[in-house]
Amino acid sequence: MGGRTARSTRATGRPQHATNDSSTSRKGDIVQQFRGGARRPLDPRFIAVGAIAGAVFGVWANSKTREYRKTGQVPALINWQQARTVAVGMNRDERLGPAERASLAVEYRRLVQRCLGPIAEYTGAQLARPFEATVAFDRADWIGANIESFAQLFGPLEGLNPLHDQTPRIASILWGNVNQTVLSGEVGLLLGYLARRVLGQYDLALLGKEPITEGKLYFVEPNIRQVQRQLGLPRDDFRMWLALHETTHVFEFEAHPWLRAHLNGILEQYFAFLSQDMGKLKDGGLGTLRQFAARARAGGDGNWLERLMTTEQRALFSQMQATMAIVEGYSNHVMNVIGRQILPGFDRISEQFTKRQREKSVGEQLFIRLTGLDMKLEQYRLGEEFIDRVVALRSHDFVRQVWDGPEKLPTLDEVKNPERWIARLDAGQALPAAD
Repeated sequence: MGGRTARSTRATGRPQHATNDSSTSRKGDIVQQFRGGARRPLDPRFIAVGAIAGAVFGVWANSKTREYRKTGQVPALINWQQARTVAVGMNRDERLGPAERASLAVEYRRLVQRCLGPIAEYTGAQLARPFEATVAFDRADWIGANIESFAQLFGPLEGLNPLHDQTPRIASILWGNVNQTVLSGEVGLLLGYLARRVLGQYDLALLGKEPITEGKLYFVEPNIRQVQRQLGLPRDDFRMWLALHETTHVFEFEAHPWLRAHLNGILEQYFAFLSQDMGKLKDGGLGTLRQFAARARAGGDGNWLERLMTTEQRALFSQMQATMAIVEGYSNHVMNVIGRQILPGFDRISEQFTKRQREKSVGEQLFIRLTGLDMKLEQYRLGEEFIDRVVALRSHDFVRQVWDGPEKLPTLDEVKNPERWIARLDAGQALPAAD
């Protein structure tokens, strides 16, 4: 306490008894400073910092206005190079050399090839062509591969940028650059976080401009190695366990081409609704804000993302959640069934991994909630429970009907209540309106 008082006395140049001034006197000091009659000078360090910040902003603003006058280009919503820089900056450790990357790719291709036969036999699905697109990544590799996919997925949002629909004022250009910097940093932070968590990924680009006939399997070796060592799991068995889940995704999408088209259709409809929202925001006005506030109040107890959606948007979002729950849940089911047949230590691997997923720091839990990643984790749980419940009540042959087409997919309500889906299929009823 005495130290704080001493530092205060030195910084202000005032005698120590001045620290007992009334709050009214202190307010008077502040008022006098802004009126030009300050009884004491401002700390010169603050003046220097303010001057430097003002100069930097002036240079930045001048460069941005010159850039716009020269090119006529308004700032994009996201600067993907900036997002990449932020994400890679969080993941510079544990890089793979070319030789190690190539050796690991061979190993993971071998594991995937071991999975193909058992999965085909259990699921009854067949691939139209041999699958060999398996690669080993470090974290920076994963970021590089997903930046392009993210940019493609976010592409429709760029067309909703309100600055493109008018002759923007200089203030709008500057504000657009500020927004771009913030949004790019947030996307980079999210990618950087995911790059440290993802173990494996089946990458099937959505909303692509060209037809994509084959997806790719990514295995992020530094993360796999870290989890395997932390949990004390057998190296080969853990990688085989993971390969079973990811290879099942290959069968889901490539043996059932309608699935990608179905997801694309949902996304395209959702972006159409977003376009309407952007039009409302562009028009502005207090009425628009009231509409969004009313949405939030009517959104119930759902995730914060859902509370901002219209009824139609929420229905599409539920449809997407239900579809992804089945995709993830079925992969877990197949992994569990086949894994118990071919891996002696399967139950230990599964138990240790589940325990790890539950044990997250408060900060990590908050980040997951804010970014909506908690919905992704919930998809695994709900989808797996749905598949297991239907198999227990009926059979695996019965639950495989989810792959017959979009009309056989459960709604989100049916995912949570499998008996309702069973009853609907037994009655031969069409898919009900999205919940």
